[in-house]
Amino acid sequence: MKNKLDLHGKKHNEVSNLIEDYILTTKTPFSIITGNSNTMKNITTNILDNYKFKWVIFSANLGEIIILE
Repeated sequence: MKNKLDLHGKKHNEVSNLIEDYILTTKTPFSIITGNSNTMKNITTNILDNYKFKWVIFSANLGEIIILE
């Protein structure tokens, strides 16, 4: 997938704005790389759910969330 937001190295308290800016300005499909942090995954999926995005996490790569629409 070409469009990706990579959150590696970002602090939990700074990612909400990054995620919101990215999802509102990027055409689907795209992905968000969260790594293995459950906290980062929860922050990301909560924001995606708030904006009614459809997303999936494949078992082959649990550190990447694919946003479909």
